Amino acid sequence: MTVEIDEHSGFCFGVVNAIRKAEQELERGELYCIGDIVHNDLEVRRLEEKGLRTIEHGEFAGLRDCRVLFRAHGEPPESYRTARENGVEVIDASCPVVLDLQRRIREAYEAVSAEEGQVVIYGKRGHAEVVGLVGQTGGKAVVVEKEEDLEQVDFGRKVVLFSQTTQNLEGFRRIAEWMRERGGERVVVHDTICRKVANRIPQLKEFAGRHDVVIFVSGEKSSNGRQLFSVCKEVNPRSYFVQEAADVTAEMTAGAESVGISGATSTPRRVMEEIQRKIERQ
Repeated sequence: MTVEIDEHSGFCFGVVNAIRKAEQELERGELYCIGDIVHNDLEVRRLEEKGLRTIEHGEFAGLRDCRVLFRAHGEPPESYRTARENGVEVIDASCPVVLDLQRRIREAYEAVSAEEGQVVIYGKRGHAEVVGLVGQTGGKAVVVEKEEDLEQVDFGRKVVLFSQTTQNLEGFRRIAEWMRERGGERVVVHDTICRKVANRIPQLKEFAGRHDVVIFVSGEKSSNGRQLFSVCKEVNPRSYFVQEAADVTAEMTAGAESVGISGATSTPRRVMEEIQRKIERQ
């Protein structure tokens, strides 16, 4: 049996940067992080053992004179204001791609407001990145996930569409087409999906198709992981979603001559390597 790890899987640049900053800052002492630094429980636990304290926004508002890491997903403007007012030192690990998107949305909102237009964001409502994006518009942006959500949009006005960086490219194109059908030239579309995620789909289809079994490694909370696993499952029915080596059983790989191991952008390489070693020992 051959066991191959997908070379395109694992942490994206934004996650690598956030974890590196957290590890560096933890050497200086106590450090807080708003929300899980990455949607992977194993990695969160590893960093918490080093002293990282995961909090929610409600707790953040009550902190004074300490250090808080803003993770790769980015934060809304009010988080920065709260930090300044409370003497909190911000360790900003926001992904550069997300920061650029925040700037573009902020500028588009300022411009379109003069025409009483709307900013629309294709994304998962309540997702950390989307919260930060909506914050650039003072909470006025409309978040859409499916066609029915377009009822919130006034197509009699100018509409500017953006996307959460980790959304599905095909889904974004469908939303854009539906919006153009309703609003015509009043709809301006900006494809802001990160190609680190979007380009993985055709590559992952090829990877899943050339193995008898695919072990897909991801945290349960990762929307990116669920999306990519569904791609694997569609191509290869013998695809299994696991979080760690303990989840992998001999039955999963029984009779297989080749096994592929892949993961989300929030999956540590070391976990995939542990799974590879376990399968090779079975």
